[in-house]
Amino acid sequence: MSADPRPPAHVPGAKLQTAPVKRGVPIVFLSFVALIASVGLAPFVGSTSLSFTRVFAGHVPFADNVDAQIFLLARLPRAVAAAIVGASLAAAGVVFQSLLQNPLATPYTLGISAGASLGAMLAITFGAAFPLAGVAAASLVGALLAVLVVYALARARQHGLSTTVLLLSGVTLNAFFSALILFVQYLSDFASTYRALRWLMGDLDIAGYAPILAALPFLVFAFGAFIWLARPLNLLSLGADAASTRGLDVHRTQRIAFFSASIATGAAVSIGGPIGFIGIIVPHLVRLIVGADHRLVLPASAFFGGAFLVACDTVGRTVLAPLEMPVGIITALVGGPFFLWMLLKRR
Repeated sequence: MSADPRPPAHVPGAKLQTAPVKRGVPIVFLSFVALIASVGLAPFVGSTSLSFTRVFAGHVPFADNVDAQIFLLARLPRAVAAAIVGASLAAAGVVFQSLLQNPLATPYTLGISAGASLGAMLAITFGAAFPLAGVAAASLVGALLAVLVVYALARARQHGLSTTVLLLSGVTLNAFFSALILFVQYLSDFASTYRALRWLMGDLDIAGYAPILAALPFLVFAFGAFIWLARPLNLLSLGADAASTRGLDVHRTQRIAFFSASIATGAAVSIGGPIGFIGIIVPHLVRLIVGADHRLVLPASAFFGGAFLVACDTVGRTVLAPLEMPVGIITALVGGPFFLWMLLKRR
């Protein structure tokens, strides 16, 4: 049973606890507005200009409306996918950093991304003419396999989760799966290797809504758990012993945090590939703005992460138009220097 980290209203200092939360609510709301605006506006940006009135012209048959086809079938699914992937990776980064008590933890630390990538590589290399939804499904299976292996290793010798064993087993599994990915690429032909390399760069060039719908049940479960975790993570950040003395079921919280963040990561990777830096940059940036309260950090990170990835994907498909740059390159070019700047600023 989780305990509410906020003191009761009659306890002195209760207003001091709730005041930062109230001040952070507008930031969360602005992040949400930014997410909605980015998804709505991004499809209108591209090498081919679209007319707003033409896109939503009800009197024009859809088969004859090229603007509506580009908007609804090509660009809108991509913007929605970017929003979902960015929100999932950013929220998973927040949860993993709290679970592992490590500010350098990312959604890819525990090998979930490597497992998903291995599943995708097997589908691309050995599943001739595999549809994208098939690659997404294989990626989800690989991610779930990695989750189960890491969890089994972390629980092998004690009750509950050992965060140290969790981290070590995740890093080891990540290296092992990476080696298997290289072996699969060695066995593949040139066309499969090129497609696999493009996928590994992080690419949101999806065909329709099928990959999103395949991942949606997992994402609904993960974000439902994130909503529940907001307050327990505040206590868990105090340390396992301190959280336990305050009434928190630490083992249950750790399990829910691990599985929800891992499932969100696997679902996100199945849609867009292993897109880096979102899960570490966005949580740290949001904490600098709203503080460390997870009731603010989790939703603000999800909304801002989604808007940020939509913006990066829009830059990637327009800066070298008609060529498209994989969004993983954009996030790395932006995220690396920005993270170094944040470190220097905090010093």
